[in-house]
Amino acid sequence: MTPPRSIKMDPSAKTAHSAVVEHSCVTELSRFFPEAIPVRIPVRVSRTEDQAVAENTVIEYGTSQEVLLASSLPLDFDDRIHLKNSDGTLDVEAEIVAMQLHHGKTAVAARFLKNVTNWIIKK
Repeated sequence: MTPPRSIKMDPSAKTAHSAVVEHSCVTELSRFFPEAIPVRIPVRVSRTEDQAVAENTVIEYGTSQEVLLASSLPLDFDDRIHLKNSDGTLDVEAEIVAMQLHHGKTAVAARFLKNVTNWIIKK
């Protein structure tokens, strides 16, 4: 009989439960945006007035004018954020219009400050 193998766990790895919690906070907020549809767009988010405060996250829902995502940045209502994807095809500013705390994670809804011509969701 072979001895059981030991498995090393990366403590920084996200568990299935934490992934569900992150998804749930944005899903909960999306209920207030009936036109929101699920998307998965990786972006870099930063505060407009302080580009050094930034994180990588995923836009989980979108409308023709808003994006919904989870964030751990120190944000507040009316703050302006900068969103940019890896190839630069999305490079816009948006203003936070809604926030919801859920299991210690913050879901954020932000409205584009101007028309985004190449945004994938149209009216």
